[in-house]
Amino acid sequence: MTRIRSTLVCALAFTLTACAWLESHKDPTRAWNVTKLYSEAAAELAAGNYPRAIEYYEKLGARYPFGRYAMQSQLDVAYAHYKAGEPEAAIAAADRFIKLYPQHPYVDYAYYLKGIVNYNRSVGFLDRYIPTDPSQRDPGSALDAFQDFAELVRLFPDSKYASDAHQRMVFLRNNLAKNEIHVARYYMKRQAYVAAANRCKHVIEHYQRTSAVEDALEILIEAYKHLGEDKLAADTERVLTLNRRAGRLLDDEPPPEEVSLGRKLWDYIGLDTN
Repeated sequence: MTRIRSTLVCALAFTLTACAWLESHKDPTRAWNVTKLYSEAAAELAAGNYPRAIEYYEKLGARYPFGRYAMQSQLDVAYAHYKAGEPEAAIAAADRFIKLYPQHPYVDYAYYLKGIVNYNRSVGFLDRYIPTDPSQRDPGSALDAFQDFAELVRLFPDSKYASDAHQRMVFLRNNLAKNEIHVARYYMKRQAYVAAANRCKHVIEHYQRTSAVEDALEILIEAYKHLGEDKLAADTERVLTLNRRAGRLLDDEPPPEEVSLGRKLWDYIGLDTN
């Protein structure tokens, strides 16, 4: 009986100790109202503590899913994921904002953020310190970025982000065309002349007004010669010469300036007036 009583006392002491530990380590945000939760999340974001900011924004969204704080937190958490190096989560958050608030006055920022994320997502650690040719990277993200910017320009032609988006579209289009040229040259080295010619014709037909057209014509001439298509080679050479004399062939455009994306790019929704 004494042993049983001793065991019960130990169990009770353990339970009380565990409860005290849990109480001391409970969620510190539990008693915060929406204003406090948002201001703390914004402070963590401004301080660069992105994981904590994301945690607070997500708690705000779960506890207070409606109202202006919820809308702003959706936009902020997309930016926080972007700064935290989480492109997929950033794009998902931006898409969620677009779906939930398609008429929001700052929804254009969500489209722009998606474009910037995809624009930068193929740039690795070494690319930041060793200059590389972006046209040689996987074109998947470049295509996604181009489509994001195109959607922004189409839906919001007067947006303050439209001009920068259009400039990036021009740069991306040039890189996509140059990527086709890299593939065509690879086929030439492998003596796959038909495949190389098809790539070059694709550039000429779909990427006019890019610097890659001149390279496409030059490779196409060489491919036709290897294939014994002397008349086609001569016709293509004539087209190349005429365009050079007319000054229709373009040089590379300088890349767009790096954008310092941040919350300063959009206006707040007036949360400080609540």
